[in-house]
Formats: sequence, structure tokens, C-alpha cells
Amino acid sequence: MAKFAVFIDLENCGAKVETLDSVLEKVKIRGDILLGKVYGYTDRFSDLKEVLLSNTFTVVPSLRYGIAQKNNADIQLVIDALEVAYTNERIDSFCIVSGDSDYVPLVGKLKSMGKFVLGISRSEAASNIFINACNEFQFLEGVSRKATTPARKKQRGGNASEETVDEAELNKLVVSIIDESSGMDEMYASELKGVLTRLRPDFNEKAYGCASFYKLLTKLSAKFGDIHVKNVNFNVMVSLNAAMEGAETQPQLTRENWREAFAAQLQAYKEGGFERVNPSILKADILTTYPDFNERAIGFKRFSDVMKQLEKDDLVVVEMDEQKTMLIKLL
Repeated sequence: MAKFAVFIDLENCGAKVETLDSVLEKVKIRGDILLGKVYGYTDRFSDLKEVLLSNTFTVVPSLRYGIAQKNNADIQLVIDALEVAYTNERIDSFCIVSGDSDYVPLVGKLKSMGKFVLGISRSEAASNIFINACNEFQFLEGVSRKATTPARKKQRGGNASEETVDEAELNKLVVSIIDESSGMDEMYASELKGVLTRLRPDFNEKAYGCASFYKLLTKLSAKFGDIHVKNVNFNVMVSLNAAMEGAETQPQLTRENWREAFAAQLQAYKEGGFERVNPSILKADILTTYPDFNERAIGFKRFSDVMKQLEKDDLVVVEMDEQKTMLIKLL
């Protein structure tokens, strides 16, 4: 199991509680967080106190002086990361939440020491050379993605109970863990439970009315149909149910409903604290929800034409950054 040190530039991650939670969840699925530091902390980020304290993060405050203050924070992050790499042999993996190209030499040094480097950044701020330098890179918009799929049908008997909501959230988390687990088609139930307890230290199957974790998994499988549970030589294995991706249940985008779907995804970004997004991220998220999405099916030749229409609808402003890469500013 990987042992992570996490270094977060708060300005880069948007400093939202939900976004920070999503970053930590992404790392915890991959291993334990043994050390964490955030940079650029000020009183305006006070909403993050509970998340930071509960994850035992060290705070490096921001002293706003002169035009070089950002560089000062960058240098401090590099110094701290290298100190950890040289002095803490238990840590074999690093997560850097920032897309600044200034960190490329740091990434190179960590990799030369045999360390795994996970990079996470807003698409607006991510440097291509930083992206390519990391062992693994994820865009922050994808890490903190909010579902835009239609809500599930209500259970018989009216509104869903609090227990049903809790089980639905747990089922969603289980699916996410399996989906994120290094490309494996299935996981041992014991391994899955280990990841769950890293993410939710207070997790207990008895809270869901089940005497064992196996019974809880079978309950979720029967209720939601997203996972498949089997017992192989006394080893319980869990995998995603192929039926959950069946064509009959896939939502479709049409000329009538595509604006609503795009507007919902753009609103999710805004709620996550993002001001600008790379169009490729938007397209990837739309394809996640609508796998059969095709520009021509909704009346356009290219995805850039879709962006222009969204601009005409006053949902975004199309911009170009210094590298002539298209960005969309959310309105």
C-alpha cells in the first residue's frame, strides 16, 4: 500500500471544502496519507479548518508582501517535499496539488529517488510539461466532479428514507473505489473495506443493519445493482456490474435537452469554485455521463462549435491563454 505525502497550493485547488475532500479521497483510495501540508493559508480559508485538522495537515500561512510572494510559497513547498523525500523512508509517494511548471525539477528529483508522483491541478493552470512529468496526473475538475445524471427513481412508498440515502452514498463510494483501483476488474472485499475505513474511519457495517461486510455488499448489490459480489474459494470478490453500463439505461443527449445537460455540468464546476475550465475537461465529463455523445447528433460539426453556441447563450465566454489554448470562462 502506498504511503503518501500531500502538498497542496490552496490557491490552485480553489480552497473549497468539497474540493479538498475530493482530493483527499482520491489519494486515500491509492494509499495512506502520512503527512500533509497546505500552502497559502489565510483567514479567508477558515472553512477548511475542520478538514485540515481531521486529516492532521500542517498549515503554512501566506504572507502577502511584494510581487514574489507566490514564488516564495513555491520554493517552500519544494524545500519541504525534498526534506521529506530524504528523511522519511516510509513515504514512497507524493501528491502535488498545483500545475505550475516550476515544480517539474522537483518531480524529476522525486522520480529519480524512486518516488511515485501524483499531480492534481485545475485545467486552467496546468502546465503541459508538469502534466507529462508526473507518474499520474488528474485534473481537479475531474477529481471533484459532481454527477449530472438524472436522479434515481424514488423507492416504492414515497420519499426515500434517511437509511436509503446513506446506503446510496455508500454504494456510490464503493463504485468509485472499484473504478479507481489501478485498472483491476475486481477487488477482494477485505481490500475494499480497508480503503473504505481509510476514507471513512467511523465506517461500520452494523450501522447499516448488517452483521458482516459481506452481507452489506450483497445488500447494496441487490438494492442498487451497480456491483457484483461472489465467493471464490472463501475469498469474497467485488466487481462493477456490467449491466450498469447497459445501453438501455444510458441517458441520451438530443437537440432538445443538450443545453440543459451542459448547463448542469457548468453549474457543477461553478459550485466547485472553478472560474475557467479547459473544454476537453467539459467534453470528458459529458462523455462520462452520456457515453454516446456526438456533436453531430445535437447539430454541430465540432466541439468548438458547441462552445460558441454556449457563448451565444450567455453560459460561457470563450478565451485563449498565452499558449493559444482555448479556455471557457464560466458565467
